[in-house]
Amino acid sequence: MSPAVEAQAQEAMDAEQQQKQQPQQQNQLQHQQCYMEKGVMLEPFVHQVGGHSCVLRFGEQIICKPLIAREHQFYESLPAAMRKFTPQYRGVVSVSFEEDEEGNLCLIAYPLHSDPAGDLDNKDSSADCEPKSKMLKWSNVEMASSMLMDDNYSKDVRSRHSRKEKDKSGHKLQEDMELEWLQQSEMLYCRLERSHSNAVPQLKHNPWSLKCHQQQLQRMKENAKHRNQYKFILLENLTWRHTVPCVLDLKMGTRQHGDDASEEKKAMQIRKCQQSTSASIGVRLCGMQVYQSDSGQLMFMNKYHGRKLTLSGFKEALFQFFHNGRKLRQELLSPVLRRLRDMQAALEACESYRFYSSSLLIIYDGEPHRTHTRRRTDDGLSEAEEEEEEEEEEEVAGASSNSNSGSSSSPAPRSAAVDVRMIDFAHTTCRHYGEDSVVHEGQDSGYIFGLQNLITIISQLEDHSTD
Repeated sequence: MSPAVEAQAQEAMDAEQQQKQQPQQQNQLQHQQCYMEKGVMLEPFVHQVGGHSCVLRFGEQIICKPLIAREHQFYESLPAAMRKFTPQYRGVVSVSFEEDEEGNLCLIAYPLHSDPAGDLDNKDSSADCEPKSKMLKWSNVEMASSMLMDDNYSKDVRSRHSRKEKDKSGHKLQEDMELEWLQQSEMLYCRLERSHSNAVPQLKHNPWSLKCHQQQLQRMKENAKHRNQYKFILLENLTWRHTVPCVLDLKMGTRQHGDDASEEKKAMQIRKCQQSTSASIGVRLCGMQVYQSDSGQLMFMNKYHGRKLTLSGFKEALFQFFHNGRKLRQELLSPVLRRLRDMQAALEACESYRFYSSSLLIIYDGEPHRTHTRRRTDDGLSEAEEEEEEEEEEEVAGASSNSNSGSSSSPAPRSAAVDVRMIDFAHTTCRHYGEDSVVHEGQDSGYIFGLQNLITIISQLEDHSTD
């Protein structure tokens, strides 16, 4: 792409970003004051597809998760070369476990008392500061029943639920059985909700996020008598630009246990690697949600299914992730490969780092730019295909955006088509962390091995799609 076209694309992106930020800047002081006085009620982050730590929505552009000292240390001392491959770190908040007047359990975020007020300009001003009398209805019975009884799931899934239901004790409530089934199912299909035919489809439920959220509430409830304040870190929400985020969570590396793991934990993690694709190719599927535009459904796949995948099954899952039900989204493969190769080069230059139990996220929009700003014509399918062609060479957020059409009548490039980031650094180590008993030399060969194999597999997808 010529420098002139690249500059034009970047100017369009900068102008759009500035336009989005203007309302936020106007209300910044009001939101900061509200945050200081009332706090922010945290909501489940519906696009969490893997991991055991609860991820919550702080605002449109920011998520938060329980603070783990090592992960916090990693973000605080992150090498400059690694910053574009990780979510932006936005600070720390204090989270309390509270009940409203109706007895609903809520998690409320407040600024740390030790933090200066000036630090609040890093917080997301879109966070809702209005008082809420009820916790977001992410309750056991309503969520499980609505997913199962409103035709949101395919018939074969519901029939498997029915068979399980017959085996349960009559003393257990049906709603509890539905919830348990929902959380344990390894693959699910959920139809997205639309308020009208041209509305942006919304994901209201995510079984894995539900499970993590309820476990977090239960832990905090059990400890409420002894402790009611917790530290959470704030991180960039990598999905916020996308209409229907498709998210792939990959556990990277041939080793998952940290240097401080107990012998029991070490043996368990080694066994998981040996029984999955982690040992053979250095990567395994940890979670996935992908939008299938032909049926209007999201397909979920959790870590338990990912552990069972053989090499051929892992390749098939990657194919499913980049397939929208009608065709392979081949325009995404080249940007993903470029990003992975750049990441590999950066990791090869990271001396003594080990990213044990870290994950890699690949994110793209399942409905790119549809119904964002204007209503589409009846020929919506062909317009979507035209937009996909315009997105074909778009790069990751922060990088230059490319457009194939080059026509003055074509829409200006919007957000990036695809994003690839490293997450989860609770067991990361390097020689700069002086308190670690083990100091490693050289590169993280296990992680790099996984990247190399991932690059090979996606390259094969690209070659086959070209053929």
